[in-house]
Amino acid sequence: MAIKLSRPAERGRTASAADIPRPQALKAGNKTPDDRLELAVRPRRNRRAEWSRRMVREHVLTTDDLIWPLFLVDGRKIRAPVASMPDVERLSVDEAVRAAERAAKLTIPCLALFPYTDPGLRDEAGAEALNPDNLVCRAIRAIKKEVPDIGVLCDVALDPYTSHGHDGLLRDGVILNDETVAVLARQALVQAEAGCDIIAPSDMMDGRIGAIRAGLDAAGFTDVQIMAYAAKYASVFYGPFRDAVGSSVTLTGDKRTYQMDPANSDEALREVELDVAEGADMIMVKPGLPYLDILHRVKATFGMPTFAYQVSGEYAMIMAAAGHGWLDGEKAMLESLVAFKRAGADGVLTYFAQRVAEKLKKDGV
Repeated sequence: MAIKLSRPAERGRTASAADIPRPQALKAGNKTPDDRLELAVRPRRNRRAEWSRRMVREHVLTTDDLIWPLFLVDGRKIRAPVASMPDVERLSVDEAVRAAERAAKLTIPCLALFPYTDPGLRDEAGAEALNPDNLVCRAIRAIKKEVPDIGVLCDVALDPYTSHGHDGLLRDGVILNDETVAVLARQALVQAEAGCDIIAPSDMMDGRIGAIRAGLDAAGFTDVQIMAYAAKYASVFYGPFRDAVGSSVTLTGDKRTYQMDPANSDEALREVELDVAEGADMIMVKPGLPYLDILHRVKATFGMPTFAYQVSGEYAMIMAAAGHGWLDGEKAMLESLVAFKRAGADGVLTYFAQRVAEKLKKDGV
């Protein structure tokens, strides 16, 4: 008699070898068992063919999910490699426009801009952040002139502009919260005036979303969106990014007094709740893969448009392993991005954006 599997093992009891149904032994001369397992449910049926796997796939990655971060540098016709981020370059404004044109052809909906500020323009107060003709503002205007239908997201924080490398104003070793927020609100307004579509405060100061929203609305920029870096952790995975924007050599101390403790999860929900109440239109979790649990909790709790940032260290690890032949880089890229979708992300900021968009276009997705 064949063994029937009618239900899973009882909850709380560990299945033993005796619970596993076995087919009858082969009779002499037979190449198949007399009976198969009488299984009504065989999950492998849906996995046996590529067309079937595609048909039942729960999460699908498309170019609509991508935000492409670009690093900017002063000059013209410059593409300067970032040593710690293979295949990533700092781009002059004219080259950033070419990247925007490429993004539009690949149907990548949005670019995120980050400046490498000349050390001579950095100071204690990060005053260059308020210059309406700074590198970011020039890039916004140039991109919007040539590729008006692509979205532009701009980081709001002072670390690319301060001589000490911190996201806020520093006095006697302390990052000032309220004074910094006042500067960030002005920085956001400068970017909005240049044509930025999405203001993305990454500074982690208390109350900055409300102040920025109020400032934008008062100036008539009610349609400018805010994507809050609501759950941004004090992470080692930001290292290559700091190389790209030039803050790794200027940073004094660390950012643990304002970025979140990697050990905390409930705190992320409190931070997100505050940013939503203050007017955030979208939420970001940063870093990405090490914080998929946070991403999932945020999306499940608030149901807001939620994004993850696959940060520079995550990108560099995959590229380094692929460069050594330790894994298939393209497959690792795609698997990591699908993981964000599975955890609840509506989109991902990723340095793989161009590469994955080209792959998806080639595959007809």
